[in-house]
Amino acid sequence: MKAAVLGAGSWGTTFALVLADAGTPVTIWARSAEVATAITVGHENTRYLPGIPLPASLTATDDAAEAVDGADLVVFAVPAQTLRACLEAWAPLIPPQTLLVSLIKGIELGSLKRMSEVIMETLDVPPHRVAVVSGPNLAMEIAQRQVAASVVACTDEPSARLLQRSCHTDYFRPYWNTDVIGCELGGAVKNVITVAVGIAVALGLGDNTKATLITRGLAEMARLGEVLGADPRTFAGLAGLGDLVASCSSPLSRNRTFGQCLGQGMSSARAREVTKQTAEGATSYAPVLELARKHGVEMPITEVVASVISGDLPVGGAAAVLASRSAKPEWYGA
Repeated sequence: MKAAVLGAGSWGTTFALVLADAGTPVTIWARSAEVATAITVGHENTRYLPGIPLPASLTATDDAAEAVDGADLVVFAVPAQTLRACLEAWAPLIPPQTLLVSLIKGIELGSLKRMSEVIMETLDVPPHRVAVVSGPNLAMEIAQRQVAASVVACTDEPSARLLQRSCHTDYFRPYWNTDVIGCELGGAVKNVITVAVGIAVALGLGDNTKATLITRGLAEMARLGEVLGADPRTFAGLAGLGDLVASCSSPLSRNRTFGQCLGQGMSSARAREVTKQTAEGATSYAPVLELARKHGVEMPITEVVASVISGDLPVGGAAAVLASRSAKPEWYGA
């Protein structure tokens, strides 16, 4: 097995490290020649994972054709809203019959498509050639080889198992399933709920509030997943609750950082600048909310996050809006 990871941000580089540690030869494509050289020669991604030594077997290039040449796995680790344009450029380069893997937790603006759907549509490939990785994936912790688990999902069980074997190490335990819809929705909705938790943290709200947002956010995730055909069990696992708890609890989370910036009174634009790396929830909230409205699914936390990001709701009023909702049964209400 040979792998290519297209994207040299913190999570792309970390997943490449995992692949290398699992014995899978891997090459990273980096947009910057400087980053590619730092990885190959200095064995460190000084821009996105400073201080983390990378395996000597891990190489990088700024030439996408070189990266994917002969690859059995091609892994995409670019921002959700740039994926389609990147795929259009890479399409002639990708070898036939490769397994295409998305690390991206987002929904495309406009089309409302999940990342696996964007890959299938743009590259004209069947579902059995597309897999996703989701779960509690805080890059720095995994790069430090702290014990973590994730989910690898593909509608084709042999493909899911193949990906599982390629990234299984003594510190990174991938579980497989076939619920691509649930895994992708879990990651996308999680980002939005984590923004809400970041706002709450900045406002000085306590653990009861955070627990409320996490559990009611999980309910929103599950309601949307149900109408879109996901397996409800997925949301009780690593790609749902696991990812949600990790992101909402950790200051390493970009989406939580973005939310905290909003909670401190920054504009959305300024919060993006301060967060530096891509916080997918800052954009994906819009297509997630559009999907919910399209299918008649109530997602009040997502609605509030959208209003705060768009500037329609002062951040100080966010908690009041949620608290003012009418009382409903837990299992049927929003």
